[in-house]
Amino acid sequence: MANRHLSRSVVMQTLYEWDFRGSTFTPLEVEETLVRIAAEFAPGMHDIAFMRKLLLGVLEKSPQLDDIIGKAAPDWPIDKIAIIDRNILRIGLYELLFENRTQVPAKVAINEAIELAKTFGGETSGKFVNGVLGAVYKELGEPGKDETGKKKTGTNHATPLDPKTFPLEKLGGAVVYARVDGEIYFGLVHDIFGHWTLSKGHFQEGEDDKAAIVRVVNEELGIPVVTGELLGENEYIASHPEKGKLRKHVSYYLAEAPYHEIILQKQGGGLDDAKWFNAKEILDLNMYDDVLPIFTKAVNILLKNSPVEA
Repeated sequence: MANRHLSRSVVMQTLYEWDFRGSTFTPLEVEETLVRIAAEFAPGMHDIAFMRKLLLGVLEKSPQLDDIIGKAAPDWPIDKIAIIDRNILRIGLYELLFENRTQVPAKVAINEAIELAKTFGGETSGKFVNGVLGAVYKELGEPGKDETGKKKTGTNHATPLDPKTFPLEKLGGAVVYARVDGEIYFGLVHDIFGHWTLSKGHFQEGEDDKAAIVRVVNEELGIPVVTGELLGENEYIASHPEKGKLRKHVSYYLAEAPYHEIILQKQGGGLDDAKWFNAKEILDLNMYDDVLPIFTKAVNILLKNSPVEA
């Protein structure tokens, strides 16, 4: 709906001023800014209630929204994202996560944000916003896909891009474990989407894989590890606001650690906790589907190599 698109653009411009001022607006200043921008860019519109609800909702949830952006775009800290792009992402995420889907379907929330990015952002803003919101949409289980994702027949014969042509970035992850009194414990991190997952980070150029795992785990969990065997690899495509599409290759290793307290070393970035679990507790955890085969292989190796009690 054209009017709602215009209303969202007014909210985005209000958020831009709020953000540009260092998020220091008082509630009254927020209201006054919204009314002023609406009068200037949408004169005669009678949708101020929608604008106010969306604006106040985004402001209330902004810390949580920024954490989610950090998870969906881990290579791009929130303060490094262009001010227009990050506020468009906040609007899109708010509508995707917190609005009534009967009123704002997931696909509408994403498409509206992409159009805002194309209109107000830079050359790559639309692709970046699409990549971030698309990643969150997939984590949500692609709600509404059956209703809006029907295949179109027509004349769109654009040649698909070959993922092998995208720039490659190497990452490493680890199944961190410790042995305590004959029992195996696993060190996992928790993300803001509610999943327990593996410690993971970027490899530096020219860095040895096993040495990189030691560094990555220490930077994230604050514990030393000894890197063991390679468990598996996977690859996925991610969006970067400047580089565009990237091919990310992740290598997963076993990593043994002493049973020390683990404390998440970096706040934000999409993670909010770190903890040890024994093998039985693992069964009840919410974990990502692509991590489970890696983790299962690690458990089988460790159980096979566990000393047999007399």
